[in-house]
Amino acid sequence: MSLPFIPEEIKSIAQYDLKRIIGRGGMSVVYLAYDRFRDMEVAIKVAKPVNIENKAKYEKMFFNEARIAGMLLHQNILKVYDAGVENGLYYMVIEYVKGGRTLKEHCTYSNLLPIENIIQIIFRCCKALDYAHRMSVIHKDIKPSNILLTDNDDIKIADFGIAQIIRSETTQPAELIGSPAYMSPEQIKEEPLDNKTDIFSLGVVMYELVTGRSPFYADKFASVVRKVLYFDPPPVSVYRSDVPSVIDTIIKKAIQKKKSNRYLTAGEFAKALNSVFGNLRSDEDSIDRSEKFMLIRNMNFFKGFSDSEIWEIVGAVSLREFVSGAEIITEGSLEETFYIIIEGEAEMLKGDNKIGTLKKGDCFGEMGYLAKTKNSATIKALTNLRLLEISNTAIEESSPSCQLRFTKIFLKRIIERLAKANIEI
Repeated sequence: MSLPFIPEEIKSIAQYDLKRIIGRGGMSVVYLAYDRFRDMEVAIKVAKPVNIENKAKYEKMFFNEARIAGMLLHQNILKVYDAGVENGLYYMVIEYVKGGRTLKEHCTYSNLLPIENIIQIIFRCCKALDYAHRMSVIHKDIKPSNILLTDNDDIKIADFGIAQIIRSETTQPAELIGSPAYMSPEQIKEEPLDNKTDIFSLGVVMYELVTGRSPFYADKFASVVRKVLYFDPPPVSVYRSDVPSVIDTIIKKAIQKKKSNRYLTAGEFAKALNSVFGNLRSDEDSIDRSEKFMLIRNMNFFKGFSDSEIWEIVGAVSLREFVSGAEIITEGSLEETFYIIIEGEAEMLKGDNKIGTLKKGDCFGEMGYLAKTKNSATIKALTNLRLLEISNTAIEESSPSCQLRFTKIFLKRIIERLAKANIEI
């Protein structure tokens, strides 16, 4: 049955030739299409608000998805290429996943996936969400039908229609839109949300993939809500005796009612899985180049760099993690790298005396690049740290314009640091 507001006879939209319908929803039809400019197959979601009352709200959600998903470049997040309005029809051009199906079909007891496959799927979801969260995006609607499984058993997270951007350490008010069986308690209570709401939802998805049952199943909406808020589901081992007990432990932590008791980040969730199933790919060097590009592009440090210069930097950086208390640079050492803080805080020590604190966006080790001198201070992690490590040698091999930008930034930072020191004196 076709949707009455989408003409059956449309053959093309903008530069896209529509081939056939590959999916339907309550408000949209998804077509397989051919992009004449890019010379490739794409999927196009075509929709039109049913009436004038919901037009503004629907338009906001539609272009919210296009804008937010378009910010994210990750191998496990469905790409959005384009969006627009033509002849009253809203369209969004998205990556076409050949042979793609959703995880929903593997949430029934008769069609469960092997445990090893489930762990790999959730691991990849964790890595994709960790990336989105570091880009200040929370999905808010993680559920099996929004996770595509490709024909080579990879995954793509889709549908950022109700996603939102969070700023630094702040949280945003929630709105009760989504699927209650996968909502976190704070989302149901319309409290401010942060990354931990997606962690809860992914834990629910994992429970369902393992057991074929929803942990909060009920016939009525109100009953589902009560279960999410107050009911602790039985361990997954109740339904599957072949499941290692550690899986119970991992899921239980992810779906804690109190968000402070859950994993701190989706990356921590991934590490918990990898600690048990050590064959999972977790090396940060495997991070997708496009992900590195977007991470660097969105850092204030690199404001003013051109895209071509950013791509130069992508090949010269590594992502490093240090636990609280770790010493990154030692006073008196001669380093050939410098660092930019992505997450966390560090302290600067001269002997045993603290002389400063470094936060997100700050750099250190640049004197080794500028003057080839020994480090005048020790840099020690105050919290768990995530750093961008840049090789001085690689920078010296970059284009003159790229080197000049680094030198200007370093000199500016050093002047600011000296000025601050004089004020404090």
